[in-house]
Amino acid sequence: QVQLVESGGGLVQPGGSLRLSCAASGSIVFMNAMGWYRQAQGKQRELVATISNGGTTTYADSVKGRFSISRDNAKNTVYLQMNGLNAEDTAVYYCNAKATRSGSFRLSDYWGQGTQVTVSS
Repeated sequence: QVQLVESGGGLVQPGGSLRLSCAASGSIVFMNAMGWYRQAQGKQRELVATISNGGTTTYADSVKGRFSISRDNAKNTVYLQMNGLNAEDTAVYYCNAKATRSGSFRLSDYWGQGTQVTVSS
């Protein structure tokens, strides 16, 4: 089983910064794209940023210029640096990874437990 564990969430003032981390562990054979999603109260889960295994990144328009996604393949870890936070960034942030585990050739989706980011109004 592939497990993802997020960390780094918390309470921050508007304009502040946070860095989220997501470490993957388990019987990983091939790690493909990783990304961050978020879900605010009463809203659908939405894509925040993705990064391919080769380092190509994509961002939601709402976070371009403020957030930066990166990964450390040696550590199977993905990061999300969040700057210039505002109240609309308040949400539970989820780490996502597409990976192949030992004994399988299927690329499957894995999700972390989520970490709360709260930006005070």
